[in-house]
Amino acid sequence: LYTFIYTAYLHGRTPSDLARRLCAGGSDLIQLRAKGMGEDDVRRMAEAVLPITTEAGVRLVINDHPGVATRLGAPCVHLGQEDFFDAGYRRVSELGLRGIEIGLSTHAPEQCVRAVEAGADYVAIGPIFATGTKPGRKPVTLDYVRWAAANVRAPWFASGGINLETLDSVL
Repeated sequence: LYTFIYTAYLHGRTPSDLARRLCAGGSDLIQLRAKGMGEDDVRRMAEAVLPITTEAGVRLVINDHPGVATRLGAPCVHLGQEDFFDAGYRRVSELGLRGIEIGLSTHAPEQCVRAVEAGADYVAIGPIFATGTKPGRKPVTLDYVRWAAANVRAPWFASGGINLETLDSVL
């Protein structure tokens, strides 16, 4: 179960409190997603969350900030297409991140194939459904989930608009 601490959706909760709840609820990975926040703010949040996830045996994924993941010893970093391929990278090894799993976002089968060929440790596919976390992004639909289930041998996760009402269709 891949869950998120997204700062836009804290609703008065602290990242630490939400991390505790997600760990207790069965998360295997928790992504710290703080779009629009500076690296220092992300680092401070990650410093507070990492001991919680580590103690629970849950991997913390730092979104968009490989430097923060490296400095804190976080086990994973996640990058979007614009942060990886559009930034000129072709192989995850070019990032120089040793001992850190690297996940890449994908929005279509050809992006997924490219991410796997680039050496991503996992790929995220989505958004499956419309979601406020990706305003303006067209959903990739359940067709992409079916394609991934049939074709992707690397670890992958579906995300975007998945909730109790949509979960069964994704599963």
